Amino acid sequence: MGAEQINTYVAGVSASPEILSVSALNQAVAKLLERSFSLAWISGEISNFTRAASGHWYFTLKDHTAQVRAVMFKGRAQYADFLPREGDKVEVRALVSLYAARGEFQLSVEGIRRAGLGNLFEAFLQLKARLEKEGLFDPINKRSVPQFARCIGVVTSLQAAALQDILSALQRRAPHCHIIVYPTPVQGLGAGDQIAAALVTAADRDECDVLLLCRGGGSIEDLWAFNHEAVARAIVAAPMPVITGIGHETDFTIADFAADLRAPTPTAAAELATRPCEQWQMQVQACRTSLMRAFERQHSSRCQTLDWVARRLINPLARIDHTRLSLHTLQRRLAYAIRTPHMRSKDLLVRLAMRLESELPNTTAPGLQLSIKAQRLTTRVHALVKQQRQSLASLAAQLELLNPQRTLERGYAIVTNLDGAVIRSPHALHARQLIDVRLAEGSTRLIIDEIQTGPAESSE
Repeated sequence: MGAEQINTYVAGVSASPEILSVSALNQAVAKLLERSFSLAWISGEISNFTRAASGHWYFTLKDHTAQVRAVMFKGRAQYADFLPREGDKVEVRALVSLYAARGEFQLSVEGIRRAGLGNLFEAFLQLKARLEKEGLFDPINKRSVPQFARCIGVVTSLQAAALQDILSALQRRAPHCHIIVYPTPVQGLGAGDQIAAALVTAADRDECDVLLLCRGGGSIEDLWAFNHEAVARAIVAAPMPVITGIGHETDFTIADFAADLRAPTPTAAAELATRPCEQWQMQVQACRTSLMRAFERQHSSRCQTLDWVARRLINPLARIDHTRLSLHTLQRRLAYAIRTPHMRSKDLLVRLAMRLESELPNTTAPGLQLSIKAQRLTTRVHALVKQQRQSLASLAAQLELLNPQRTLERGYAIVTNLDGAVIRSPHALHARQLIDVRLAEGSTRLIIDEIQTGPAESSE
């Protein structure tokens, strides 16, 4: 039975005596309605809302003069971004139909949104396009989040559950961070201006390394304060990077586009602002292991170099023995050099005496004179020998004073670097440097803790 037949019956001019069943009538009317009315947006107030165990939604859509039954099946209801409540003003995209089993006129709802969302969304798109054209959302201007934040600011309401989630996440991941909360209402009349004022306060105080702008989930009206132009401009003007965690993962606001980084939830924003302590500890441990290995390699290399230099270094005792042997040789040569002129002079004196005795008849006076000269000569020779011995003793004493071992025995030390070069000035040293110190009875290795410059060197 089609619509033409129904029209014929209604007109009272039916050409057929066929009797319609209720089911056939309702099915025909349902088809007629579905063909006559396309999908349309219908506004009204929710009443008698029921969510069945099957997942279907049943409710009445009414205004001040009329009402109509409506159904939204599970396949469509699961995509709704909110759960309607009694008295909610909504707009539904529905198909006009008839429930044939009961003969009830109803709306088959394909989509649902809160009343006025069309205008809000249009305003959202216009503001987004204008700010994007100005370059406020340009990725080039986005600031990177610091790897190690010591102070984190949170702009949210003190009564918000999101604040507790943020504090719990930060306490778990980065208990060392200092947290500053800039309280502000996050919904309601004037909330947008107050959020912008809180962002400006955080920017002026400039005491945080990163700033979190967060709020829990809600409807588009609840989140509308974050779609204010003043909030977006305050985010861009902030000196520190700003991370937003507003609503749920599917919620986007103007603040999210202006922020340097967007997180799907407030907890995720706290996680993006910090790195877990365990990661830092693992990184520090890896650096420590690498440093220890590098130190061990350098230590082994320096030890090998020291052994090589030690084999080339002459033992100071051997050098002293060689110097002592040279001194003994010089002493023998000096003694020989002194005895030879003396013996020659003595021989000459004897020969002259003999010649004188042979040539002079009276040799007493000349002999006496010769004896006196011989005595003088002997005295002078002895004086010369004594003088030479004193000079030799003085040289030996000076040589003994220059003996490095004697200097060490008086409490002095020889300071060298690891390459064996003697250090004579504190300016050749630096903190944490290793040095070798040779003492009278051995040597030791020290590390420089502090360098002090003496008055004499300072005056120079």
